[in-house]
Amino acid sequence: MLSPNGMFSAGFYAVGDNAYSFAIWFSESNDQTQNATAVWMANRDQPVNGKGSKLSLLDNGNLALMDADGSLVWSTNTVSSSSVHLSLDDVGNLVLRVGEGDGDGVILWQSFDFPTDTLVPQQVFTRYAKLVSSRSDTNKSSGFYSLFFDSDNILRLLYDGPEVSALYWPDPWLLSWQANRAVYNNSRVAVMDSLGNFSSSDELTFMTSDYGTVIQRRVTVDYDGNIRVYSRRHGGEKWSITWQSTSRPCRIHGICGPNSLCLYNAISGIKCTCLPGYKMTNDGDWAYGCEPKFSFTCNKTESRFLTITNVELYGYDSGYMTNFTLDQCKELCLQLCDCKGIQYSYEYGTGTYTCYPKLKLQNGYRTPDFNGDLYLRLPASSSYSYDEESVDEYSLSCSPNSKIKQLERAYAIDHGNIYVKFMLWFVAGVGVLEILGVFVVWYFLLRTGQYSAAARDYSLALAGFRKFSYSELKEATEGFSKEIGRGGGGIVYKGVLSDQRVAAVKRLKEANQGEEDFLAEVSIIGRLNHMNLIEMWGYCAEGKHRLLVYEYMEHGSLAENIKSDRLDWTKRFDIALGMAKGLAYIHEECLEWILHCDVKPHNILLDSNYQPKVADFGLSKLRSRNETKYSSFSRIRGTRGYMAPEWVLNQPITSKVDVYSYGIVILEMVTGKSATMDIHTSYGLERQRLSLVTWLKEKQNKGSAWVNEILDRTIQGGYEESKMEALARVALQCVEKEKDKRPTMSKVVEILQKSSREKDNQ
Repeated sequence: MLSPNGMFSAGFYAVGDNAYSFAIWFSESNDQTQNATAVWMANRDQPVNGKGSKLSLLDNGNLALMDADGSLVWSTNTVSSSSVHLSLDDVGNLVLRVGEGDGDGVILWQSFDFPTDTLVPQQVFTRYAKLVSSRSDTNKSSGFYSLFFDSDNILRLLYDGPEVSALYWPDPWLLSWQANRAVYNNSRVAVMDSLGNFSSSDELTFMTSDYGTVIQRRVTVDYDGNIRVYSRRHGGEKWSITWQSTSRPCRIHGICGPNSLCLYNAISGIKCTCLPGYKMTNDGDWAYGCEPKFSFTCNKTESRFLTITNVELYGYDSGYMTNFTLDQCKELCLQLCDCKGIQYSYEYGTGTYTCYPKLKLQNGYRTPDFNGDLYLRLPASSSYSYDEESVDEYSLSCSPNSKIKQLERAYAIDHGNIYVKFMLWFVAGVGVLEILGVFVVWYFLLRTGQYSAAARDYSLALAGFRKFSYSELKEATEGFSKEIGRGGGGIVYKGVLSDQRVAAVKRLKEANQGEEDFLAEVSIIGRLNHMNLIEMWGYCAEGKHRLLVYEYMEHGSLAENIKSDRLDWTKRFDIALGMAKGLAYIHEECLEWILHCDVKPHNILLDSNYQPKVADFGLSKLRSRNETKYSSFSRIRGTRGYMAPEWVLNQPITSKVDVYSYGIVILEMVTGKSATMDIHTSYGLERQRLSLVTWLKEKQNKGSAWVNEILDRTIQGGYEESKMEALARVALQCVEKEKDKRPTMSKVVEILQKSSREKDNQ
């Protein structure tokens, strides 16, 4: 198909060896499609055969793409009792209209509503759309970077890699106003005009360097995670970059994978290299980064640190410590078995050094203007070193000689002579044909089932967790005999897996949910990675059995420890901060919008260092960030005493219900009193019964020294009054009856971190 102005073409587009996608591309002057620039693809992740595949406009109004074996690969899922017409517009929009005219009739479906990795001028980008990068320059399947409108109305870039996911643009450490973005809108639209001006509802605006001329342009999320605008005068010319979202590509998350360093110069571009002691995990694919050549040990005497100057690794810290000496920082890392190294950097504002123990070595890059160094933890007996002059560097782009991966097919490719075969079949007779037909159908179904199982297992491997058999988990838990907890969702048992890892196995109540739906949910949860979220190791779905396998927490739940003397005031403050970080992550940082809906002490688990991990989040609580109504819960969720008023008043349910529950938990930790019990207080000769929140607000209104009056007297040891006051104040803000008066969890984190820094600087 060709647009009326000849600028765009649509048809079968080669994406590999005998692999095609139905696509739209910029027409080239030489009428060749091999190097044409595609702007949209229907089936980028499931290419079809080069012979026998077809796109059909069916009588029922559905546009369907069939593979050579007749299987449905993609469709518009449209239905119309009237006649429909398919056309390619001058702006590159493939439109399915009810009616016969090219420009008349009601739009039934259009490609502009379902972009892949590219926007063209006049294509409106909405809250319901998402741009997903390609896997590489030559592999057009879905990659790891996506552009979308977040729930805070901000246009953001997300890295969703094989192991971790994180937002990285605009810079995640900036507040919206610091990034020149505005959250005060709900339209969530963006568009580039024909002159080269891009405008978004969050006040992101820019003009291309060639603004003012009407030429061919495109906005693309490239495979390296950078947004770029490309321009050219006409087909056949090379594209020129006229704008890009970042000029420092090594700051893009996941660009070289874990345990690696990104190096960049204007001539050679991005180069990736493994850290000393590490090797590439998957040759030719930097998305999987590097893996250690050695085994980690918890024995501090068997470790040493290798210094690599001017290296920054963003994120995945076990915490950060201000005004630490280098020796103190190293000693802290040696005490943590999972510490891979430290980042030690100078802070100009305070004139002190800050220590960042690293649980993962992610987003590493070396730049002269960074005032910090990486101290890489290695075996003491190793001889690994770092020499910038002799280090092996590898380009991010794949080599032209890279191995071609043959895709599995659910159909056989027949190269025989059709005429000869026809004669043989004719001679064999009708009976033989029937037998062969039955055999072919049986074989096809068998192969299809095997391929589906293999594809599912492969996707599970990418998600980082595995499928356990029911018998395997029954043996690990000694017949489900070691119960360690129970709740409305099911019973939790302690178990030892075949690899000797101690696990917590949650046996869910019988559900009507099918395995595919169950797997879709757990796969999303399995990809979440945060130090304050419980880590999922796998699942089981056999018949009526649904089980989840988590890491085991040595110190149990906060509910078991909240009345003990093991939690001093410092630990309680750290637990409150860690809880806030975990909830902020599921609310605001991961791609799927997740509500916990049951934040309470029983669902906060404590590891060997009393660091908190939020548990029991996710299942049946996933919501798309594109949803505008958050009240689609079939029943009230939560636990009495911790539930926000919205549940009872039948108001829209947002992340603020978790904020309310968080506030109640913190108030219980601070006061030692239960949220479900009334407090008796005297007013002269009268005695009144007040709720915990009402009692605390009355104490706060009395002014000075109110914090000293509310603290739990059974907890021994000193405390920092300023930090406890900040904790109590933010908890009371969280339990406001009106949800709009409650802070977000990221704001809670900011307040608590600020109070901690102010105390440390005194």
